[in-house]
Amino acid sequence: MMDAQTWRVGCRCLLLLALVGFTRSEGMQSCEEVRKLFQWRLVGPVRGLPDSPRAGPDLQVCVAKKPTCCTRKMEERYQIAARQDMQQVLQTSSSALKFLISRNAAAFQETLETLIRQAENYTSILFCNTYRNMALEAAASIQEFFTDVGLFLFGADVNPEEFVNRFFDSLFPLVYNHLINPGVTDSSLEYSECIRMARRDIGPFGNIPQRVLGQMGRSLLPSRTFLQALNLGIEVINTTDHLRFSKECSRALLRMQYCPHCQGLTFSKPCMGYCLNVVRGCLAHVAELHPHWHTYIQSLEELSDAMHGTYDVEHVLLNFHLLVNDAVMQAHLDGQTILEQVYKICGRPVRKPTQSPRCSFDGSKEKHGMKISTRNGEETLANRRKEFINSLRLYRTFYGGLADQLCVNELAAGDGRPCWSGEDIVKSYTQRVVGNGIKAQSGNPEVKVKGTDPVINQIIDKLKHVIQLLQGRSPKPNKWELHTGSGGGVDEQLSGDCDDEDGCGGSGSGEVKRTLKITDCNPLDKEKRSPSLPEGGTALLIDNILRRVQ
Repeated sequence: MMDAQTWRVGCRCLLLLALVGFTRSEGMQSCEEVRKLFQWRLVGPVRGLPDSPRAGPDLQVCVAKKPTCCTRKMEERYQIAARQDMQQVLQTSSSALKFLISRNAAAFQETLETLIRQAENYTSILFCNTYRNMALEAAASIQEFFTDVGLFLFGADVNPEEFVNRFFDSLFPLVYNHLINPGVTDSSLEYSECIRMARRDIGPFGNIPQRVLGQMGRSLLPSRTFLQALNLGIEVINTTDHLRFSKECSRALLRMQYCPHCQGLTFSKPCMGYCLNVVRGCLAHVAELHPHWHTYIQSLEELSDAMHGTYDVEHVLLNFHLLVNDAVMQAHLDGQTILEQVYKICGRPVRKPTQSPRCSFDGSKEKHGMKISTRNGEETLANRRKEFINSLRLYRTFYGGLADQLCVNELAAGDGRPCWSGEDIVKSYTQRVVGNGIKAQSGNPEVKVKGTDPVINQIIDKLKHVIQLLQGRSPKPNKWELHTGSGGGVDEQLSGDCDDEDGCGGSGSGEVKRTLKITDCNPLDKEKRSPSLPEGGTALLIDNILRRVQ
């Protein structure tokens, strides 16, 4: 199949050749120009083609009272060409839309991958700079956590509740051994495993794990759904770009585009009304996509508008290390109580003489970490989404007006010009012109539309499903949370307004947050943000921790 550029160049060549043949069409004495066009367009041999017009009793579609330059084999080849031409104009008309969605889907995925790497870098630097003795032991858990974040964002069947809990489970033994009950030696692997398994009962990190899970739910699920919706948009366009036309449609396209050639009318174009009837009939099932496509774009826009604050994956990922820091400080603050609870559950540790390795984090990474955390507002993921939605909004009625667009821009003759009516060259088309969609085709004089198209019905069902997902992810004004169902899967549930439990108030370590220029949906003062930490206690606590772990 020819690409769009070759097809357009070919059309120009056809017109040049046709200009010569058009002067002969009135009193056609030779089929020479028809033969030339047939050979060029269809790359077919000219042997067996008529040299001059003759009767065509074996023709099935291009039947005419006048002598013809077509044979039955030519008619069959023309029918294939007519289908290919229609598929080509469909692909040309949708190429800009397809490029818009596919380019942005790739850009969003690349940006998310970059954000995940940057968030992992922030967290690793936190441990190397502040909790140096834990850094190497924490590295594997940090890497596993962010790997799971990426897998979930890009559609893998992983459970956020599981990987959030797994991270804090693995963090607890490190905090216990190095901050709560430190010593020159480490506890045994069996004792550390007991501490890890006791984390959820003891709750050493307060409500931080729940806040992390809530923020991950509100940010990861919408971003995951947004990407899935874009990929479905590409699938919809690919489906309509490669339609399988019905027998009735193929015959109608042949009659409209190539039957004039049989009469030497190589320069003719179909009348506008005639073209609309044929193309609206052929695309009747495609037109049924219109309301669903319109709602799909509207739902994408609503979700994009809602993805800010703790609903913004960029916000959540780049501030994850702050919550981890708060969790460690909370455990250290409640150290004596936690120590007693661990003794009750796991007993006293059996020590063995091993030295914890020091952090050997690559210093060059720090240059790309917190020290360059200031981000240009124009480069944010939210602004990229906004630009994309503004462009996509122009295509909300794409499928509703597709047939009209093809006739006006590509196929039909201009107003007031002589045109092909399906039988002859006329001044205007006199048949009734039907509307778009299946129901409107009952009175179509050119194409009989029967039944439904299972491929289009399937893509409509997919659109309906993703629309439900998109609308379910839009917090208007409520928000949804991650919950695990009985089968271990992830469900969504609506809950109340944004509050401190959800992490909207930020973290006790506000300096990095201000550097990142991220605003919260409901900023709270220091006392509300960290009720367990006294005024000025954060700095003092960090200093104390630094003295103990370094």
